[in-house]
Formats: sequence, C-alpha cells, structure tokens
Amino acid sequence: MQFNWTVTDEAISIKKFLAQRDISHRLFAQLKATTGALTVNGHSADPQIALGVGDEVTVILPPEPSDPNVPISHEPIELIDETANDLVVAKPAGLTVVPGPSNRTDTLVNRIKGRLADENATFMVPHILTRLDRDTSGLVLVAKHRLANSWYSQQATAGTLQKRYLAVVSGILADDHGLIDRPLRRAVDGFNQIVSPDGKPAQTEYWVRQRGTTVTLVEVQLHTGRTHQIRAHFAAIGHPLLGDALYGGPLDQIDRQALHAYDLRFRDPLTDAERTYELPLPDDLQHLI
Repeated sequence: MQFNWTVTDEAISIKKFLAQRDISHRLFAQLKATTGALTVNGHSADPQIALGVGDEVTVILPPEPSDPNVPISHEPIELIDETANDLVVAKPAGLTVVPGPSNRTDTLVNRIKGRLADENATFMVPHILTRLDRDTSGLVLVAKHRLANSWYSQQATAGTLQKRYLAVVSGILADDHGLIDRPLRRAVDGFNQIVSPDGKPAQTEYWVRQRGTTVTLVEVQLHTGRTHQIRAHFAAIGHPLLGDALYGGPLDQIDRQALHAYDLRFRDPLTDAERTYELPLPDDLQHLI
C-alpha cells in the first residue's frame, strides 16, 4: 500500500513532515528500517535531509501477514462502512472483540480476518480502535493497517475521534445534565472497577434523553477511557445500568448491561472530511424505554 504527498513547506525535515501527517515516531522508525519503504522523488530517503517545496514523499507500507495463532472465522459481521484504510462495523451484544482465553476462534477480530481473507488482502491484522465490552453493542472502528492505526490513535489522543453511548440506568436521574468526576481503580478482590482516591482520573458526562417510571435513558460521553468506566460511574452514584450483574444492576428486564455505542465521529486522514455514524438502539434496549 502506497501513500504520496507533495511538500509545500520550505526546509522541513522528513520526520516533521510525516509527523504532520500523523505518522507516529514508532512507525517512522519502522519505515526507516525497511528498505524502500520511504522515498523522496523516487529515491531512498536519508532521514537527515531537509525536504524542499515540490518534493514528492512516498511511504510504502510492507504487508501485515496473518498471525497463525489468530484463526479466521467466516461468521458474518454487520458492515456499516469500508474504505481502503478502515472498517466501521456494528458489534452485537455477546460478541467478544479480541481473542482471549475464553474465546480464540470467533471474536470480532476473527470475523474481520475472514472478510479480509475473502478479499485476498495482504494486510491481515485488524487494529481495533474503539474496543467495546463483550456485552456492549454498537459501533466499532477498525484500522486495516498500521498507518491507519497510527492516524486514528493520535485522533483519539487529541480528542477528535469521539464516540457516544446510550445507556439505560436504574432509577430516575434528577439532573438533565451532569459530570461524574471520580477516580477509578480495579478492585483488589474482583474484576470490577471501584471509585477510590488512589485510582486513575475518570470523567463521564451525561445528558438525560428520556425518563420512565423506574429507569432513565442517558446519552454518555467519556472524557477518559478507563475500563468499565460508564458502568462503574453510574453504579457509584446509585444508578447502575440495567442488566449489569457485575455492578449491581437490576436483572429482571434484560440479560446484559444496557449499554450501546451509538455515535462515532472522526476526521478522515486523507480528505480531512468529518465522518459521522449513528446506530439506533437494538430491540432489547428499545423495549426497556
């Protein structure tokens, strides 16, 4: 896969030029170490030279072969959008995102590998950008190669890659809008996260979308990315998500946490256009409200 850019700034280093195109330091080091992966005006580039106006910089990504330890699955995926650089997919509740001890053969990653294999792709390593818990449904962004992964990872760090959730929490939230600002860490004796002064900073902003008789539908945006952050924060303020057994949520209406990643937006790294996606609530959550 090849990418070409024309230099418009005077006296700029290759490293700085590529950094402006969101190529990370780590990827730049990999390109330098791969013969022919980085050229200027068709010739192998010396990373120390200064670029001039009109120079043509070319990056050629080496293929990413399939990891034999990650099997291919041909179970279906719900594709929302696809470009040469990424996929946006709708993950159903109950599907694990990445292989682990409990499931190594049929996760979202295994299924995406199946799709890439069907396309005879030479880049066979899906890079998950917006990971979700197994029982959370919603939109997932997947980079098809390491450069796209670098692009989107830097957007996530800068806050230009954003996702919002819809959650159904127990009880009636009094305020239409709020910010839960409580540090989180893993419990010593379990897999759950707890509010603790020695935890990592965690901020969860929410807006009430609808109130029922015993539940509240909220829209949620994370300002930090802690494990189980939404689930732990709403439990901490006395409003655990419906169906969330780990955090004490009511279990009589749904058999998984009532959480859905419904909104995803980011900047296309090649066109600079904003790309936005919305995915309606699935039936099992819709029925709760």
